[in-house]
Amino acid sequence: MGNNCSSGSSSSPSTTPPGRPAENGIRIIPSEPKPSETASSQSRGQTPQGRVLGRPIEDVRSTYTFGRELGRGQFGVTYLVIHKRTGEKFACKSIATRKLINRDDVDDVRREVQIMHHLTGHRNIVELKGAYEDRHSVNLVMELCAGGELFDRIIAKGHYSERAAAGLFRQMVTVVHYCHSMGVMHRDLKPENFLFLSKDEDSPLKATDFGLSVFYKPENEQSIFDAILRGHIDFSSDPWPSISSSAKDLVKKMLQEDPKARLTSLEVLDHPWMREDGDVSDKPLDIAVLTRMKQFRAMNKLKKVALKVIAENLSEEEIIGLKEMFKSMDTDNNGTITLEELKAGLPKLGTKLSESEVRQLMEAADVDGNGTIDYIEFITATMHMNRMDREDHLYKAFEYFDKDKSGYITMEELENALKQYNMGDEKTIKEIIAEVDTDNDGRINYDEFVTMMRKGNPDLVTNRRRK
Repeated sequence: MGNNCSSGSSSSPSTTPPGRPAENGIRIIPSEPKPSETASSQSRGQTPQGRVLGRPIEDVRSTYTFGRELGRGQFGVTYLVIHKRTGEKFACKSIATRKLINRDDVDDVRREVQIMHHLTGHRNIVELKGAYEDRHSVNLVMELCAGGELFDRIIAKGHYSERAAAGLFRQMVTVVHYCHSMGVMHRDLKPENFLFLSKDEDSPLKATDFGLSVFYKPENEQSIFDAILRGHIDFSSDPWPSISSSAKDLVKKMLQEDPKARLTSLEVLDHPWMREDGDVSDKPLDIAVLTRMKQFRAMNKLKKVALKVIAENLSEEEIIGLKEMFKSMDTDNNGTITLEELKAGLPKLGTKLSESEVRQLMEAADVDGNGTIDYIEFITATMHMNRMDREDHLYKAFEYFDKDKSGYITMEELENALKQYNMGDEKTIKEIIAEVDTDNDGRINYDEFVTMMRKGNPDLVTNRRRK
């Protein structure tokens, strides 16, 4: 459906680890309030809970001014909206809650929000900025894609050369690869659901409309075969006679009935037809989770603990996808991932690593050094770094260290905080102070802390420039 936009994340608390009680300051979000609960909260003067998102209702119109209609779908309408304070333009998909008749409809909207949060940060996916629910609708504020649908551009142009089509197709398959590596199936891929960021000829494509998307779990072989439609591919009718043999070869291999013989999204990206422009590297792509774990491995110990504080305060909808990935690796369901479980789990996401590489990732993510990765450690090491672009997240992390609320993290406060994670040795403290304390006063102020947290995160630098 039309244009999509993104909205600021909610600050509701995160979920509990599978198989373990709430701890470490992690609080539980109710799934869906009962009518009696809503009524009683109103009588006590509390803000009522939305029945879809399960958190206090809030008026999106207090933050955004609504403009013209951009598109219309089965459940809602997408509007151009303008942030009242900054003047930035976004798209807002408003879904009428009265049209969400049964529990499945509600679950679909909730899952759409969860999946968009889970897939945040990819250049070819529309960015969700925030989700709001009032008494009449759920409003998804998203990045504005002013270039319109791929479908409309195809109609307007009349035709694409194979070279131009390959460039667009590569972006589309990159989205598929990213979704699959993050445990998501889109299930509604079509030209109408790819938008151009701008009207420029070389504008990037953005996948949108995750309303039919699901988190998937490994299926058995028989169920896969039962789900495959068998049929003959006809390359004799137009436009196929004029299409290159390389393009037809790619389509045939993508439509193999046998899933073991069918190309993976990564193999599609490496097919000769996709590489005819000569600008595509043969270097394998890292899965997103692996890239994030590698970034985490390179961070100093202060930043790792600060990220853990942020992870403990993320909302359920922001981390539900990572929770599913954790559960898929935690095969004995005891709330922790061992080295053996990590070695077995990463290949399922589409990557091959040596034992030493897996061991390095294990040691990096194991913040408390107990030899396993617990749920919050996994979220900490794999969440997207744009979680740090929110001021309230950064300030809460700073306050964790600044116990006396002096506005500075002293060497003693740093030592006390890191000792809880077996990190507070004198050498580590000196290294952190030397790196972060840019004014050389022997302590870390808030600006120095924020600079350290955002350092080395290209996505955050790009986002700030865009703003």
